[in-house]
Amino acid sequence: MSTYWLGVDVGTGGSRAILLDASGREVAAVSVAHEEMTMEQPLWAEQRPENWADAAFQAIRGALAAAGITGDQVRGIGLSGQMHGLVILDRDYNVIRPALIWCDQRSQPQVDWINQHLGAANVLEHTANPVLTGFTLPKLLWLRDHEPHNFERVRHVLLPKDYLRYRLTGELATEVSDASGTAMFDVVHRRWSFEMMDGLGLDRAILPHDFESVDVTGTISEHAAELTGLALRTPVAGGGGDQAASAVGNGVVEPGAVSCTLGTSGVIFAHMENVAYDPEGRVHTFCHAVPDKWHVMGVTQGAGLSLQWFRNQFAPGMSYDDLLAEAAESPAGARGLYWLPYLMGERTPHLDAAARGGWIGLTAKHTRADLIRALIEGVAYSQKDGLDLVAALGVNVASVRASGGGARSMLWRQILADVFGKPVVTMASEEGSALGAAILGMVATGEYSSVEEACRAIVRERDVIEPRAAETKIYSAGHAVYRSLYPALKPLFPRMV
Repeated sequence: MSTYWLGVDVGTGGSRAILLDASGREVAAVSVAHEEMTMEQPLWAEQRPENWADAAFQAIRGALAAAGITGDQVRGIGLSGQMHGLVILDRDYNVIRPALIWCDQRSQPQVDWINQHLGAANVLEHTANPVLTGFTLPKLLWLRDHEPHNFERVRHVLLPKDYLRYRLTGELATEVSDASGTAMFDVVHRRWSFEMMDGLGLDRAILPHDFESVDVTGTISEHAAELTGLALRTPVAGGGGDQAASAVGNGVVEPGAVSCTLGTSGVIFAHMENVAYDPEGRVHTFCHAVPDKWHVMGVTQGAGLSLQWFRNQFAPGMSYDDLLAEAAESPAGARGLYWLPYLMGERTPHLDAAARGGWIGLTAKHTRADLIRALIEGVAYSQKDGLDLVAALGVNVASVRASGGGARSMLWRQILADVFGKPVVTMASEEGSALGAAILGMVATGEYSSVEEACRAIVRERDVIEPRAAETKIYSAGHAVYRSLYPALKPLFPRMV
């Protein structure tokens, strides 16, 4: 009987399940959309964890059916998911309220309080990162300050994929790559930071057990087996936060490997053999899904979100392919038009929850094609900021591996290559996070001895786009203008209420 491995990714827009055979070949993949995030106020963002689980169960059943296999043929499972979200359970393990997800920016006062109470330098020492509004800890403190009736009920704190783990196995657990983005985790020593918890008067007991990404963290429960079609006691690996899992799926697990993932957010990600971090905290240093390795990443909050927002507001009847085809009608540089992708504040390099997006340089001559192209170029400029910071930490960037929805566009990949001045590589599989989760499941169950060995066997390049000299020159000048816009506008952002 053939055996398979399952990878499940709990994204922002939906949950995806893929099945790999023993050679690492994808045999089935099914996605199920989530409910739209709710945004009761500007810069707020929430989703229901129960909806994630329902979608994931449906995706798992669909993948098994599409592959024509039974659950007892699945040897192991890996999980991935959107990072930073705050899932809170009461003493009966029920969800208390919708999760504040990664792009929620409401907690700046709590970030300020943490830095004042503990000292920003101590926070960096305890976690290797500054605390940011997107991270889990300030969201928890926002709950304490604004919903004390809910905070008093909190007995367990989980991350999005780890809520799915609980629903699949009954275990309260996480792993190091995802925990790194909570501001409650000691990234250098790969354990929870009791210094942070104790220093802020928080109960250590609300934290789940932490594991390495290739550890088995539990097995499928009887109830989950009934809901998914999986076999009882199938092992579930630690898995990874979506960016670490995507890096595994792209083979970014050894020195010199760098990736650019264009999903709702955009992420520049580099493998690190040893811990190194930017003293200003403009990029994040987290534990990798590879045991005893780390990674550094820069984040654009509104990458694919920018194009999604444009389509939803101004072109609801058009496909993304149609929008990108229209953008191709505009020349490199979009006729002097710039887009600031700060629809949900910004992380890299500005760490500014109050930053606002918009086009700069509009004239009556500009067309909708220019608007769309400027949007794509603005996201690429933002990713270039992250790439430059990664290189400054000593990473040798020879080429960049692109993945995510935006990377499916030839135009977007070419713009990235021209802006970066580096070859942009695409991989044979576009699965990213779900593929990486399945690979981690294969390592956890002994099919491969290490993540590196598994990636060498499974991950393959598909094509390479080279930068063009003339366009790179245009974009080098454009990036200099782009970088000057944020400092000029920063004093005005807090007044834009």
